[in-house]
Amino acid sequence: MKIDLLQNVEYGGCSAKISPKQLEEILKYLPLPKDTNILVDIDTQDDAGVYRVNDELALVLTTDFFPPVCSDPYEFGQIAAANSIGDVYAMGGDPVLALNIMMFSAAKLPMEVYAEILKGGFDKATEAGVRIIGGHTLDDFPPKYGLAVVGYVHPQKIITNAGAKPGDQLILTKPIGTGIVMAGQRLGMADDADIKEAKRLMKLLNNTGAEVMKRYNIKGATDVTGFGLAGHALKMAMASKVSIKLNMKLVPLIGNVYNLIDDGCIPGASFRNLDYVEEHLIPDLDLDYNLKMIAFDAQTSGGLMMSVSQNIVEEVLLDLHSAGLTTSAIIGEVTELREKFISLVN
Repeated sequence: MKIDLLQNVEYGGCSAKISPKQLEEILKYLPLPKDTNILVDIDTQDDAGVYRVNDELALVLTTDFFPPVCSDPYEFGQIAAANSIGDVYAMGGDPVLALNIMMFSAAKLPMEVYAEILKGGFDKATEAGVRIIGGHTLDDFPPKYGLAVVGYVHPQKIITNAGAKPGDQLILTKPIGTGIVMAGQRLGMADDADIKEAKRLMKLLNNTGAEVMKRYNIKGATDVTGFGLAGHALKMAMASKVSIKLNMKLVPLIGNVYNLIDDGCIPGASFRNLDYVEEHLIPDLDLDYNLKMIAFDAQTSGGLMMSVSQNIVEEVLLDLHSAGLTTSAIIGEVTELREKFISLVN
C-alpha cells in the first residue's frame, strides 16, 4: 500500500515551526550559561551552538526535526537529514555524528513507512560522511523526523550570522520557493516539474557551498530555512549590527513560483514571517507584492546566504557555479546600520 505522507499533515517541513516572533518571546525567559568555552550560543539565534574543546577544536551542535514535507517516506527522510546537517555547514563545520529524532504512530501508519523514513535519513547522512549512532523515538502523530548533529570546526574558523560587514555583497546558493511549491502540491496547483525540482533542492546538501566559503575565509553566513529569506536576513543584520538590502528581482526562484503566488498560493508561514520582519522593514510602495511574499516563504533545507567582500565576490560566485551550484546569485548588499535593519527592493 502506497502511503502519501502529506495526507497526514497540515504544515510540513520548516513551515511547521512556530513563528520567529513567538520564538523570541520564549527565548527571553531562557537563561544563558556562563562559560568562556561557549563560542556561539542562542544570543544571536545562529544556526547552531559552538563549544570550544581546545585551541584546535570546537564542537558544532544542532538539532532539527519536523513533519513530512513531501509524500514519499524515503524522500522525507533524506530531506529532514539534509536540513538538520545543513546547520553545521552554515557554521563552517564538518558534520561527524548524529542521533535520530523520530516520532511515529505504528497504530496509524505501517511500520514499513517508519523504516523508509529512517533509511532515507541514514543514506543522506552517509552521503555527508555522518555516522548515525543512536537516537530516540516517541509514539506520536503525525510523524516527525530529524537529527541531532555534532560537527567539528577550528575555533578560529567559525562562520556566524554575526560576520556580515558593510560593503559586503550577499550570495544565495539555492533558489527560493520550496514552501510555495509544496503548498501548491497539496492544493493541486504546482506542476510536476516544479515539485521534482523543489525536492531535489531540499535533498541537496550544502557541503559544496560550505567548502567554497571556507576556501575564501568567509566569516558571515546563514542557511535560509523556516524564517524565510527576509527573516534570516533580519537575524543576520541584527547579529552583525548592520542593515541589509535584498534585491528581490535578483533572487533565483524555483520554476513557476512567481505565478503560484500570483494565483494566491501563499502558505500561512509566509504571513507569520512577515509579521516578524515587518516592524524592522523599510516600506517600499513600489515593491512587487508577489516578490515581497516570496521573501517570506519558509524554506526547508534551503541554501546558504553568505556575506562576501566586494573584492572577491565575483570569484566566489564563479567558484560556486563551477562547483555545480549554477543558480547561485548576488541578491543584495550589506550597509552600515540605518533606521531599519531590512529593505526589499525590486
